Amino acid sequence: MAKSFDVVVIGGGPGGYAAAIKAAHLGLNTACIDMYINKHGKPALGGTCANVGCIPSKALLDSTWKYHEAKEGFEIHGIEAKSVKMNIGNMLKRKDDIVKKQTDGVAMLLKANGVTWLQGRGKLLASKQVEFTPHEGDAEVLQAENVILAAGSEPIKLGVAPLHDDIVVDNAGALEFTDVPKKLGVIGGGIIGLELGSVWNRVGSEVVVLEAMDAFLPMVDRQISKELLKNLKGQGIDVRLSARVTGTTVDKNKVTVEYTDSEGDQSVVVDKLIVAVGRRPYTVDLFSADSGVNLDERGFIFVNQSCATDVPGVYAIGDIVRGPALAHKATEEGVMVAEIIAGHTTAINYDCIPSVVYTHPEVAWVGITEEQAKSAGDDYKVGSFSFAANGRAAAANETAGIVKVVSDSTSDRILGVHIVGPQASELIMQALIAMEFGASTEDLQMMVFAHPSLSEVFHEACLDVDGKAIHSAKRKRRK
Repeated sequence: MAKSFDVVVIGGGPGGYAAAIKAAHLGLNTACIDMYINKHGKPALGGTCANVGCIPSKALLDSTWKYHEAKEGFEIHGIEAKSVKMNIGNMLKRKDDIVKKQTDGVAMLLKANGVTWLQGRGKLLASKQVEFTPHEGDAEVLQAENVILAAGSEPIKLGVAPLHDDIVVDNAGALEFTDVPKKLGVIGGGIIGLELGSVWNRVGSEVVVLEAMDAFLPMVDRQISKELLKNLKGQGIDVRLSARVTGTTVDKNKVTVEYTDSEGDQSVVVDKLIVAVGRRPYTVDLFSADSGVNLDERGFIFVNQSCATDVPGVYAIGDIVRGPALAHKATEEGVMVAEIIAGHTTAINYDCIPSVVYTHPEVAWVGITEEQAKSAGDDYKVGSFSFAANGRAAAANETAGIVKVVSDSTSDRILGVHIVGPQASELIMQALIAMEFGASTEDLQMMVFAHPSLSEVFHEACLDVDGKAIHSAKRKRRK
């Protein structure tokens, strides 16, 4: 007789394991199927995020920024550090230790909450049956009252730049360089490419980023993206826009990258090449043709606002459905679905999901950009303020960047907040909380912000929306 569960989750990444834990909290008999095998050949939970994405990349970003600061930024503080060296092996070991702690922690949480962790591949069949194929052994069929598909995404492969040993790599390979490449190429000027390029630039690589689009980070507010691009170029990262790669050749541990731009055919020779042109939903063999689950025109599983598929009792979350491919979005969708399965009423406000680029300075945003407001024909107003005028930023020698606020001219409600600057990933949460509660610009203007603090820049940007910024030399007639 087939094993039966109230909930079977396929995928153990941020969305899947959160859904499984929440379902267990709610008293549901839950199994989580995950097929991931880490670089040591062992099953590991946490998905791309914990194993080869969010967590290890941030570990390297933090390590390399501390090295860069010690080497280049300590002197202004009166700290003399003349012989700072980076031990790449120790840096990678620390990264691996953090990953292990995170993935082991997820396994502990599943066990502590009574979730059955099934190590292998899961496939949805008709009538909410799930075929489970373990890494070793024969397949079996599970019966589920509810199924949550949370298989995540995979790197998009580029035919003109096939992966080659440790020379041409994807995001996972870029976390494992044991030596600093003298010259590093990055195909793709998106979030992943910029973060990984920043890691190796800080420890000595000459980094060239080839971006096919003619706009830099087009999903980001133009003023903010221009500010980031200026800072990255100042750090020595060579970002080439409208550069469409046409071919790559590996010879004697060098990669020749051919591309075209506005001036015609070009080429660049690098020691290592990272292919980071985006990710796509992983739906390969995830469900059978007769399961009843359908894909939309972009290859994502079709779901409604509650992440329900066309099959009653079957849900899909995270990178395999519409919306931004963000770990925190997947997590909250997993929690929401578990609540719905348990009969509770809940929802996600998709207009209030923050995004972050963990370069230095960081970039973070929530809501709409000025360009989107203009394109929609909205009657809007804008305010901005620079970290250069902030005492706390000056004390920390972190004065690059600005905060920008977009508000509705009629209702005064905040429509979007965009930050490039120190601790943008933390500061954006103040904006998100305000927007979630429908705050007006005036609400933020009237609040008392601690001094000295970086958050004062957000306060001043809100004041500037109506020409009332205190620490600004520009004078704007008050409406």
